[in-house]
Amino acid sequence: MRHRARLALTPALALALALTAAGCGAASDDRAPAAGPAAGSAGTPAAVTSCGLELAFARPPQRAVALDQSSTETLLELGLGDRMAGTANLKTKIPARYQDAYAKVPVIAPKIATGEQLRSATPDLVVAGSADLYTKDRAGTREELGALEVPTFVSAVDCPQHDEAAKSPFELLFSDYEKLGKVFGAEERAGELVRDQRAAVARAGEAAPRVQRGDGQPTVVYLYSAFNGMPYVAGKAGMPSEMSRIVGARNAFDDVNEEWPEVSWEEVAKRDPDFIVIGDLSERGRPGDSAREKREALAAHPVVSRLAAARDNKIIEVPGIELDPSVRSVHALDLLAAGMKDLGYVR
Repeated sequence: MRHRARLALTPALALALALTAAGCGAASDDRAPAAGPAAGSAGTPAAVTSCGLELAFARPPQRAVALDQSSTETLLELGLGDRMAGTANLKTKIPARYQDAYAKVPVIAPKIATGEQLRSATPDLVVAGSADLYTKDRAGTREELGALEVPTFVSAVDCPQHDEAAKSPFELLFSDYEKLGKVFGAEERAGELVRDQRAAVARAGEAAPRVQRGDGQPTVVYLYSAFNGMPYVAGKAGMPSEMSRIVGARNAFDDVNEEWPEVSWEEVAKRDPDFIVIGDLSERGRPGDSAREKREALAAHPVVSRLAAARDNKIIEVPGIELDPSVRSVHALDLLAAGMKDLGYVR
């Protein structure tokens, strides 16, 4: 009978039992993270809304799991590494400033975490940059985890429909920092981060009124990848369109309401951008990911190679991961503004 009972153990029940065991044995668990900012024995109750769900905390989380790299780096930037019980889905190298803290966080999955891998970490909060990491065949749905009293946080950038003010992607990121700061009792650090990054956005925008081009804003194509010989570019739904708006340029594919649509080289040529931003994803290691391969693809195409942007090397390189919403995005924005100045679009 016990054998049949074990076979019938559902993922949800397994997680419930794991969480119960963790609650009973936390005092003797050598892997339990140390208390972080403002994390007393009881802590301060906090409540936030995340992607349409109300999350309530009687005390700051002690065993948070980040399901992707952007969430991991946000928690590390907020100084919460000692509150993390797991990380997953690393796409590129962790920046040097996070490496010491990251080395102490267990990697529960090298790629996308499954429900079983998440259960092994016995989390008291799960954080993700996108809602699609919460599915039955991945970490489990938010409803399933909520029924087990495991709160699930999703970046506001992935759920703009839940923000009545229709804020920009950067402001949505800033709201993530503030909400996580409130949940963890790290409001001071979150406030500093918001102020620093909001100032960086303002600096990048200072050049916008001085952009010069004969008939208006310069246009830009963001080349993210060239997988199987086909280009993937930034559409209207991604962070690059907001970056363009800030610096006074226009994303040439703003009429495509997708984040990273696959298009044709002929369509890139048709848009005839004034300059091209290449996202370098060398560390990801897929064919067509490196900046060098993308430059070669531009030069090899019989039509695209004749565009002024390609012919005259009007190209700006940025780390590809920074073109997706994350704590690193302001760095790509700085590179974009500086690159435009170097190309002569700013007086």
